[in-house]
Amino acid sequence: ELRSDSSTGSAPVIPAQPRVAEVASTVAEAAPQTKAATVAAAAVKPPAAPAAESTHVRLPPPGNEFTGQGVTATSRPKRLSSDVKPVISVRAVKKIYQMGDIEVQALRGVDLDIYPGEIMAIMGPSGSGKSTLMNLLGCLDVPSEGTYLLDGVDVRQLNDNQLAAIRSHKIGFVFQSYNLLSRTSALANVELPLLYSGAPGRERRQRAKESLTLVGLGERLDHRPNELSGGQQQRVAIARALINRPAMILADEPTGNLDSKTRVEIMKLFQRLNRDQGMTIVFVTHDPETADYCERVVWIRDGVIARDDRHKIVAGIYAEGNESYVPEPVVIAAPAAVETAPAAVETAPAASQVQAVVPPIVTTPVEEAKVELPIL
Repeated sequence: ELRSDSSTGSAPVIPAQPRVAEVASTVAEAAPQTKAATVAAAAVKPPAAPAAESTHVRLPPPGNEFTGQGVTATSRPKRLSSDVKPVISVRAVKKIYQMGDIEVQALRGVDLDIYPGEIMAIMGPSGSGKSTLMNLLGCLDVPSEGTYLLDGVDVRQLNDNQLAAIRSHKIGFVFQSYNLLSRTSALANVELPLLYSGAPGRERRQRAKESLTLVGLGERLDHRPNELSGGQQQRVAIARALINRPAMILADEPTGNLDSKTRVEIMKLFQRLNRDQGMTIVFVTHDPETADYCERVVWIRDGVIARDDRHKIVAGIYAEGNESYVPEPVVIAAPAAVETAPAAVETAPAASQVQAVVPPIVTTPVEEAKVELPIL
């Protein structure tokens, strides 16, 4: 029979082994009935009984960080070693869609490991399977075959509620089309995930303000989406993805609707989140310029991984000398181009002053011609 601790009201526990229980009873009877003796008797605890094999699915550790992986939440491993375990491990994953009597294989056996603190891109042409892979990594869908371990947990065994809990607390999503509610303010859009999770109103507003301030929109809290630029709307979407303080962000074509200048600003923002918050960031895109902001690029084609490259980051804040592992030529070249530009503008007036001596010589024939024209 199972027994429960009446003093604490705890759940039923497995009874102690007979031999240990007998020793504890003997100690309690032999010792004087004093407070010290009672404490001594209570200190004799039976060893934990072997845990029976559970039929319940183990969820990832509580909280918003990927734990037990050999790195801290705020550090990004610059060189992978054997003691760093992947937070995502995909093995022989297939995704098959049934279209009537026809089977469509979107993924044909994908093997992929993603490590904590990485900033990487999954790239490929349209129809290659990269969006399907993103849906699986984000727990929006489950594999038809194969194994997907998220923080050591097999995602295929989780039910809908458990998948929703992971999406809510461990993964943030950023999409190309922003997906903002047009009739609500930026603050209300960012609050939405906390509203679904049942957080109090005061906490929702405070955390939403913090997220918007983090992405540089602290002065645009009450603006609606139609009052914001495309880049600002994408910043609101990023702030919404950060509201639950996730450990990983999945960004599907996050700069697809932005101009080139705003694209650079958004990519630098992602890099700062990776550097300062220790977030694992995965881009899903077909834009080759995205690879310049990442340390790893996975190429997918026809439902399989064709190539997995690691290289130095050559764009954004990591290419401006903020990280020691960036190649030296990049550190020197990038600031030099920016610093010399103002100098060229400042020297322009000096050049015009030098040329000011020349006009009398050049324009003299022109002036003579203007004088002779009426005579002709």
